[in-house]
Amino acid sequence: MRNKFLGLLSLTTLARQSFSIPTTQEFSASIEPVTANVDGVTYLNKGLVGFGLIPSNFTESTGDTLGGFGGAIALKRGTFRETNGTFFGTLLGRPDRGFNVDGTVDYQARQHEIDFVLTPYYASENLTFQAARQTLKLSYRNTVLQFDRLHKKTSGLDPTAVRDAQLGSNVIPFLDPAMPIVSKADNRLVIDAEGIVSNSDGTFWVSDEYGPYIYRFSTSGQLIQTIQPPDAILPRDASGALNFTSVVNPTTGRSPNQGFEGLTFDDSTNTLYSMLQSATIQDGGSAKTTGRYTRLLAYDVANPASKAKLVGEWVVPLPLSASKGNVLACSEIRFVSEGVFLALSRDGDGHGGGDNKSSYKQIDLFSISSASDIHGSRFDDPANPVSPGGVLDSSIVPAQYVSFVSLIDPVQLARFGLHNGKPADQTLIDGKWESLALAPVNDPQFPDDYFLFTAADNDFLSTQGVSLGVPFNAGIDVDNQFMVFRVTLPSVVRGSVQRSIGLL
Repeated sequence: MRNKFLGLLSLTTLARQSFSIPTTQEFSASIEPVTANVDGVTYLNKGLVGFGLIPSNFTESTGDTLGGFGGAIALKRGTFRETNGTFFGTLLGRPDRGFNVDGTVDYQARQHEIDFVLTPYYASENLTFQAARQTLKLSYRNTVLQFDRLHKKTSGLDPTAVRDAQLGSNVIPFLDPAMPIVSKADNRLVIDAEGIVSNSDGTFWVSDEYGPYIYRFSTSGQLIQTIQPPDAILPRDASGALNFTSVVNPTTGRSPNQGFEGLTFDDSTNTLYSMLQSATIQDGGSAKTTGRYTRLLAYDVANPASKAKLVGEWVVPLPLSASKGNVLACSEIRFVSEGVFLALSRDGDGHGGGDNKSSYKQIDLFSISSASDIHGSRFDDPANPVSPGGVLDSSIVPAQYVSFVSLIDPVQLARFGLHNGKPADQTLIDGKWESLALAPVNDPQFPDDYFLFTAADNDFLSTQGVSLGVPFNAGIDVDNQFMVFRVTLPSVVRGSVQRSIGLL
């Protein structure tokens, strides 16, 4: 195993083609920024400045293929630092439910740590692919497995049964609500993890698609507590019973595999935000063209000894594809400032996707400052949809949604030796970009500039893969790709990003 770890460390010396790092002034002159206006504030996308990858066949400390962890990333608190324009830190990565091409597997939930060295590239001249990989060097550090009650292993298998709620769980935060489990004979919790928040006390919030629930885990990986959403979001069958399976559509509640994909945190108010990937079934989520109106929820988690309280709920309109009008589901959100969020929406095309050429992969902005807060209203009852048949209820004002950062801009991709379309080789952009993280640029001339990290979920696709100790061949090699953009976010409260990653 040690030799495999040393193999990844060689990523830090991948290519030896040298390149110069322009000054900030040269950067500003060489790349025309893209602007977006939200609530009267102008935001700037200054372009792609870093790219890196971890090979598709790399194995982590349990012996399994290190894949899928682009589903959620976060900066490990206290690790981000700068030396002479080079930035160092550790990313936390969450894989979802494991390699599941032939069905779900008994994959234990886990969290990876990945060290990075970012040397931002600011010039307009195109790099070779090998040189581009020097701008973000990545090395695997370790993996922490996560556990259900009584230190039982969690699972990634499709939930076929429900564990009854513990008496008092409606008021005591450390008691469980009704939980998705493997089967009646195997009552282990099942998790399809999609979001992560790193807390100042060393614990972690993790959002899940099966429930969809939000779980809190200790540093060592032990389940601490569970947040259950309003009834309108819980998957129920025609009889009104909870049914967490992702194999068939529920009658009401979250659509299968479209649960709490997005998770973020405002530490100034101790508010935890989570967003469904697309609309609930009753809100039109059963069809590709009608599930546009998804829901953002806010929870007050200031007191860990008290039950998390739902304090806000808003309707967010997702973008639609230009060709067929299909909903472009949201894969992640990131808190920016009061009422303003980043949202990563995309199609499924690209390397490992249905088609090599993607038409939409964007990190957009949305604002809830003028949107209707529907928490505690009749809309938390599934009998009262917010958008029956995909048509928004006239009493609801949705969030404002604005285009911002394109991941498939051909000029930006070419600068880093990447492309969108044929051929389907290592330089093709991945299909499933699903995570966001922010870090300060520390530029006194541009104090509102931040690095915006994103990573792709490669679905464990490798011709030399290992799942639960058994080799597999997925028929294609899709590396775990990472991108870093430089963006100007004027509404961010100075010091809030630093505080959120443990620097203040």
